[in-house]
Parts: sequence; C-alpha cells; structure tokens
Amino acid sequence: MRAPISSIYRTHACDQLRASDAGQRVTLSGWILRKRDHGGVVFVDLRDNYGQTQVVFNAAGLEEVQGLRVESVVQVSGMVRQREPGLVNPKLETGEVEVHCESLVVHSAAEVLPFLIAEDDKAPESTRLTYRFLDLRREKVHENIILRSRVIQRIREIMWGQGFHEFQTPILTSSSPEGARDFLVPSRFHPGKFFALPQAPQQFKQLLMVAGFDRYFQIAPCFRDEDPRADRSPGEFYQLDIEMSFVEQEDVFTLGEHLLHEVFKTFAKDTVTPVPFPRITYQEAMAAFGSDKPDLRNPLRIADVTAVFEGTAFQVFQKAIADGGGIFAIAMPKAPTPPRKFFDDTIELFKKWSGQGLAYIVVEEGGWKGSVAKFFSPTEQAALAARLSLEPGQFVLFGAGKPRSVLPHLGRLRTKLGEDFGLLSGGYRFCWVTDFPMYEYDEELKQVVFSHNPFSMPQGGMEALNSKDPLDIRAFQYDIVCNGHELSSGAIRNHRPELMYRAFEIAGYSRAEVDEKFSGMIKAFKFGAPPHGGFAPGIDRIVMLLAQESAIRDVIAFPMAQSVEDLLMGAPSVPSDRALREVHVRVVMPEEPSPNRA
Repeated sequence: MRAPISSIYRTHACDQLRASDAGQRVTLSGWILRKRDHGGVVFVDLRDNYGQTQVVFNAAGLEEVQGLRVESVVQVSGMVRQREPGLVNPKLETGEVEVHCESLVVHSAAEVLPFLIAEDDKAPESTRLTYRFLDLRREKVHENIILRSRVIQRIREIMWGQGFHEFQTPILTSSSPEGARDFLVPSRFHPGKFFALPQAPQQFKQLLMVAGFDRYFQIAPCFRDEDPRADRSPGEFYQLDIEMSFVEQEDVFTLGEHLLHEVFKTFAKDTVTPVPFPRITYQEAMAAFGSDKPDLRNPLRIADVTAVFEGTAFQVFQKAIADGGGIFAIAMPKAPTPPRKFFDDTIELFKKWSGQGLAYIVVEEGGWKGSVAKFFSPTEQAALAARLSLEPGQFVLFGAGKPRSVLPHLGRLRTKLGEDFGLLSGGYRFCWVTDFPMYEYDEELKQVVFSHNPFSMPQGGMEALNSKDPLDIRAFQYDIVCNGHELSSGAIRNHRPELMYRAFEIAGYSRAEVDEKFSGMIKAFKFGAPPHGGFAPGIDRIVMLLAQESAIRDVIAFPMAQSVEDLLMGAPSVPSDRALREVHVRVVMPEEPSPNRA
C-alpha cells in the first residue's frame, strides 16, 4: 500500500484518478509525455513515477502549454471529468477520466530531446547511455528499475524469514590471486601499495561464519575487470551473497530452491520449475548439452554415438576415435527438411567457432542423404537409427573429436538450433549443476590449476587429494541455472587448514604462499571453524530474466556501455597530476605500434 503523497505540488499521483473522482478539484505534477494540439484545445498525457493522466487545456494555460516541449515538468490544477464512453482509453488505469486545467505552473521547460521518450526511435546505445536519465523515463526501462527494487525487497523478506541477518563487508580489501582481474586502488598512506575492490565478499562471509554468526546475507556490490557481454555488466554487479554454518550441500539446495521459487513465483509472467529443482552433474551437463549452464527449455540433446562407429570405414570418424575422441550427434525433430544452403551455412559457422568440421545426414523414406550418408554401412545406419530413434523427416548433425574440444561448440550449436527453429518451450526452467571438477589443466601455464572456487571442499577430503589424479577430483561446488543463464555459484567450503594447504599445494602454492595470500582465512581456520557453505545469486541476471530482457544494462539504473565507459559521468577520466602524486602513481601509457612494424 502506498503512503499518501499529497503536498503543495499534488493532491494525487498520475495513476490514481478514477470515474468515482469526477467532480473533484485536484492538482497533479509530472512530465509532459505527449501533447496533441488541436488549435483551440490541447490534450496532454501527464506522466509521473506512477502512471499517466490526460489533461485538457481549452482555456487556462492553453497558450503557455502550446509553447512547451514534451518532457517539460508542469503542475496542473483543475476539475476531474468523466470521459464520454467512446473516448475512454482502456489501456490506462485512469482512462475513464481527464483533468480540465484551471491553472498551470511550469516548473522546468525541456530543451529539444536527443531521442524520443514516448516511443522507441531506436536511438543508439551510446546516445541512450549518455542521456541515461532520459532513457530511464521510458516506460519499459522505468518499470525494470522499479521491478529491481521490488525483487530486492522480496529477497530481503525471504532471507529474514529464514533466520538470516544482513551484514556489510569491506569494499576496500586485498587483491585476490584467483578469479578475474581486480580493480586496484592506490593507497595514499602506504606508497606503492594498493587496495582491491572485492570480486565477491567470499573470504569475509566465511570469516563471519568462523565468528559464529551462523546465517549471513548481503546484497553485495562486486567488482571484476572482465570483458562485457549481454548478460554481464562490465566492471560491477550485485549479488545476493549467502553463507550458512553447519550445513551440507542438500541444506543449501533446500534454501536456494525456496528462495528462487518464491521470487520467481512472485514476479514471473510464466511458469516456474517446481521444487525440488532437477540436479545434473557437470559431466552429464557437458555430455548432453555441451554447456555447464543448460537451457532446459530446449528439447535438443547431444548424443554420444561413438559405439555405433567403432569399426567404421569412414576415415574422419575412424581417426577421431583412434585419437581418443568420439562421435557426437544432434538429432533434430521431425520437420520439413531445410534447403542445402542451411547445411552449408551451418557447417561454415561451426568451422568458424571451432576450427573443426561438421557432418550431416537427412533421413528420408527412400534412404539417407547428406554429406556423409554414403559412408555409413547398412549396419551403422540401423544402429544409429536405433540409438537416436530416427524417423523420416529428421536430420542429424555430427561433430567428431575429443569431448573437451567438440562438445562446447556443439552446445553452442544446440542453442542456436533451438532458437532458430522455435523449439524453446516457455517458462523459467531451473536446475542445479553439481560436482564440478576441483582442478583443470592450464595448457598455457602447463600446470594444474583450480577450475572454479579454490575454497571449496574436495569430495573425498584428504584421501582424494592424496590418492587421486587431481583432474578426477570433484568438489562440493554447484551452480543454479535458469534458461541457459548461470544465476548463482556456490560451494560447501574447505574449513580445515591442512586440507586447504594440501588443496593449494596441488595447484602450485607453497604453505608460505597460502599463509601470505590468504592470511586472514587460514589464521581464522586455526581457531575453530564450523562446516559451512553458501551461494550467491546474481541480482542483475534475476531481474533481467524476470523483466524478459536480453541485455543486462536494461535492468541497471546507470550501466556502463559495452566500451566499459560511463558515458553519462565521463568515466574513466584522466586524473590531475596532483591527484596522481598524492597516491604515488605515475602513468605509463602503452606504446603505439610503429606504422612500419609488420
């Protein structure tokens, strides 16, 4: 329920008047959204934060309003009148009435606008972000930011209802050797030393558990110097940071499912996966979807058909299997066969993505066609048809090679095919992706490194760390995925010092380096740490999905441009020489390549 808003500027908001208010004298304030001048009468759609009301000028204020541009801020007093039946606007909550102006006050006259507010004139992103305060007046963007506020309010209600307390953690902290690039802040008091903006409050929230607070949450700002993309804001983002003591993985899942189901059920305009959410291991996700963030609305699956071609005479498949790889297929549903150009273009696109080839067959009543159909023996055809349940009217795409090199690209192809052929079902489809690898091999560094969160508990504990191939060790790590977007990462934490030393030793860290780089954490764990775990859903992505937007900037009040610049405030900017001297920093610009250099 909204608190009263009456003041010297208004008696009502622009969404409040109804037919029952006819005959009242009211005062409204807002922006002129649209203006229709019919000579002796002007109709104005007056807009504020809450909605719109039509105002009629046919005597008082007529000449003055005729000279105003749209988006000027005005105050109107007058009589509420009911519209004639044929003039009612059913699209507006106030569409049954209009206000006939008796007095007009102009609070601020607008200049010529750089783009239209009342409708989308396809203004360039750079213009929209340079004048973001105008862009935020547009109905859809404005609604998105209000939705964001309501989502955060609902999250807080749920978290408090589950016995959590909200705490704040430092913004100026130490640099982390893991994860993305840090944003560094030079210290004036300690020449040559730098703070870092937190990539996440990871260590602090674990320290809160060691301190005995049991259940913590925070709507936390996080900072990562990453490349921009549609579902990731460059530079900064907000996450719902959560940590709990004395929990196992299933306890975290129970809370996470309750939280996200409640939030999406409150605001979603479509169906939401019921709890419990499906659980898919990382290996299963990569094998069936080619991605660790599968879109379950897409019915397409990747199938391993290596066994069908174990003795094949087709040399391409033969070589892939001999080199330790496999043959993987995507079978499309029964539908009219696309033209040859579709297959040519798809093969070319796949080659551009992966540097590898893509083969296809078309299943027809009289036999199979396609780029590799002639190489398949009758036995192979029969086995493949049985494996994929093929019928005439389907086609199949094949990739061959080592799983790690071919599956991600087939996953990308699966996504494109699902979108292009309209295969996606509606709703919000959630799942957990579990059992992530603890380590991976870095080809550039030629060593084993952490694949995800270095503070996760390895499955099997010390025994697994001491006896298993590091690449076979799984961690108690998990992601929440919705419609192909990772909403949250989380883990049960490694809270035992000796386990942590050993886990970091495998990734190339000495005991002394762990003591230096993670001094606060390792020191705390030596004084009694409870088993604990948590996760951190991204606020921006949650709102993006609920608002049914494809770009995350449309749910952030003041986002950076794709160029990683704040075009409105002119950031980043060049500091003065004095400012640099005070923090003991000298700027060394990168050398421009010589025009004669090859």
